[in-house]
Amino acid sequence: MSDITVRALGAEEWEHYRSMRLTALRESPEAFVASHADEESEPEDFWRARMERSTRLLAERDGEALGIASVGEVDEDRPDHAQLFGLFVTPAARGTGVAAALVRAASRVAAEKGRTQLLYWVGTDNGRAVAFASSFGFRPTENRRPMRVVSEDDGEEEVAMTLALAGDRGGIPTAI
Repeated sequence: MSDITVRALGAEEWEHYRSMRLTALRESPEAFVASHADEESEPEDFWRARMERSTRLLAERDGEALGIASVGEVDEDRPDHAQLFGLFVTPAARGTGVAAALVRAASRVAAEKGRTQLLYWVGTDNGRAVAFASSFGFRPTENRRPMRVVSEDDGEEEVAMTLALAGDRGGIPTAI
């Protein structure tokens, strides 16, 4: 079995991103704010604009798409922060290191852009995701927001990871 590769998609590769995003929304609807129905009929210009707003990462093995993640800005009040979002791994590739490769690549992207913090919103009821994030050093912050409000107990918790500015690992987490 060959290695997992992760690469940033260029704007012209919007169809690759669209395909994986729609797969993610179909396979794991509970993990995303948007729905497959919301995004399926969006036109090309919607997807091209989305490619420009954030770095879209694609994980592959032997040319087969295995997962995606995005890295973008948080807000102008936190210019030293980046945000990891839209993390998805195809069901057949879960547990094979794809998510870890995507988080390491996202950390590199954030560090290369001069960010010192990487934020990641995790559903509080998703124990597997919370454990995964914790293994990389993500820790809860005081920030909370609702995801899809189904009951009063639903929500997401923001967890943050500090990226080192210098050092032999360049701030890239090595967990998992």
